[in-house]
Amino acid sequence: MRTESPSFHDFAENAMNLFGRKPRYTPLSLGATPTQLAEPTSDALAPSTAAMTMAPTTPLTTPAPPIRIDSRDALARLSPAFRRALRSEFDIGTLVNKLCPVEFEDGSVAILTVEEYADSEHIEEIERMVRRRPRPLAQASRIVVPATLLLSIAREQITGDTLRNRRRVLLDPLKSSMAAAFHDIVAWGVRHAASDLHINIRLLEPESEIKYTVGGKYVTPYRFQRMQTATLMEVLAVAYMDIQGGNGAVFDPAIEQQGRIHHEVDDRGYMLRWASLSADCGPSVTLRILHLDAEMRLDGFASLGYLPSQIALIDRALLSEGGAVVLAGVVGSGKSTTIATMMSMVPKTRKVITLEDPVEYLIPNALQNTVTRTLDGGGSGEFDAKLKTIKRSAMNDLLIGEIRDHETGRAFMDLASSGSNLYTTTHAGSAILIPDRLASDFIGISRDLLATPGILKLLVYQTLLPTLCPHCRLPFSSLFEDDDASGHWQRYAERLVRLYGIDIAALRARNPEGCTHCRTELLPELSGISGRTVVAEMIEPTTDEAVLRLIRKGDALGLRAHFLSHRTAPFTSPDMTGKTAMECAVYKASVGEVDPRDIEPRFMSFETVALQRSHQARRARSAVAVARRPITAFASRRAAATAGRIAAGTKS
Repeated sequence: MRTESPSFHDFAENAMNLFGRKPRYTPLSLGATPTQLAEPTSDALAPSTAAMTMAPTTPLTTPAPPIRIDSRDALARLSPAFRRALRSEFDIGTLVNKLCPVEFEDGSVAILTVEEYADSEHIEEIERMVRRRPRPLAQASRIVVPATLLLSIAREQITGDTLRNRRRVLLDPLKSSMAAAFHDIVAWGVRHAASDLHINIRLLEPESEIKYTVGGKYVTPYRFQRMQTATLMEVLAVAYMDIQGGNGAVFDPAIEQQGRIHHEVDDRGYMLRWASLSADCGPSVTLRILHLDAEMRLDGFASLGYLPSQIALIDRALLSEGGAVVLAGVVGSGKSTTIATMMSMVPKTRKVITLEDPVEYLIPNALQNTVTRTLDGGGSGEFDAKLKTIKRSAMNDLLIGEIRDHETGRAFMDLASSGSNLYTTTHAGSAILIPDRLASDFIGISRDLLATPGILKLLVYQTLLPTLCPHCRLPFSSLFEDDDASGHWQRYAERLVRLYGIDIAALRARNPEGCTHCRTELLPELSGISGRTVVAEMIEPTTDEAVLRLIRKGDALGLRAHFLSHRTAPFTSPDMTGKTAMECAVYKASVGEVDPRDIEPRFMSFETVALQRSHQARRARSAVAVARRPITAFASRRAAATAGRIAAGTKS
């Protein structure tokens, strides 16, 4: 187990001792021989006043050897300072991921490049283009940087403003130590696959808390327990200096603030989405950790947890021309991974373009675009310009990262009705509620359009559940041994049998002790768990006109009843036709893949399911009784009339 002291005073002091070294490179001046730049061996932040001078010079017959920068902080220390990327001023075409001209504060120009292009003909041509402008080339006109850093600059995720703020931090020992502390907090989350980092400040208490969302669970690592409130406030103030697209120049605990921070851990780029809530006890800052430009693994939908009947629907949607595939789920439900997998399956004979905010996965054979929009919907000019160009780009398939407001709703209406294949995500609580979400006042898509044949191709809702470790999972019946006098777990299992026809012997439970394959010393809450799996439900409007009529009417209850009526297979069958995501989870519990106790917190309790079925059965009996009543009365009247005629001696 980790033995770090829980005292943040010791942590901050250690950060100062560890990161107080000067970087190992020699400052350059005009006429000096360029040297390779190197940061300290730790990937944390290092305060330093060292600078590299890059004075402009006249064109050289033989270009100076390239210099090398391996981090954003080394770039922030350059003198003259970085001003902006010049990607829009130079036509570099498909080389955008390899080369990027940049301008410094003195007006000189250098070309950032990846290692393999440092001595290429392409960079020589760009240097000739710079001279023809005419623009002065910096003496160190070629700067080799990591590919992730180059992409962040080219996409303007790193700007002159953010680097100026960063330089101020690096030159201030106190701020630098706080930045090192923030880096350590973020790095822990990255290295333990956390989806979110939570810093909850309690202003009236001496200590506050840091939590992470790991594997869908809200946990506190031992090393970050009992953190000093005053120090955490300083950490947040320094971290906010790197914010982009934020409301407010400084961190203000009294208001809600949002924005983005570009951060590097272990030479990989991450985007931190900042959202601070001004709670009564103090600010609560949530940072969503997004791994920028992660390679998309081509393992297919089965590796995510989709079942054969569901994969068949996705394959059918990918083959058909025109219409929209809409993937829904709550925050942290794996939508981005699934939609990126879907796009990677599009045949290479089709042109694929994406509009994302930001690009999270590198999708093979796709032309990906990061469209920076503030969280309040700003940045519409760039978004509109991209859309106008895309419609003239002869593309076949388009991904819009999320439909969340009127602007993206208008784009959906335009593109979905144009015959293009559209893929997108949204936030909704089920596949049945996707049309209601799209037609809501927040988005404003016409129901008439949504109900038009060919517009909605496939509606998918998914969420994630913990997968039991196959090496140490326990029979569910083992819970009976420690059951209380009421026999809670015995009755729990019997309810599952009544509701779903599950064999109790097939059920499995998490082993809280874990094993060598799954035990996590620092996070005992995750012992016994081996990853997460998708549970999903799907509706295919293109094959069922009744679905379209119910969408037009806005009849969500009718749509649910119609969807459920298609189920013919038992709940223990992998056939997911007409089954909800909860029933998909029940199937996975019936084969021992998930613990049934993890299903209820994500959906509803099994007792609630039993009550719903009881109410439905009662309503069904009432409906039958009402339907029979007129027939019975009619028959009685007819019988009475017949009896009267017979009594009167007449023929019936």
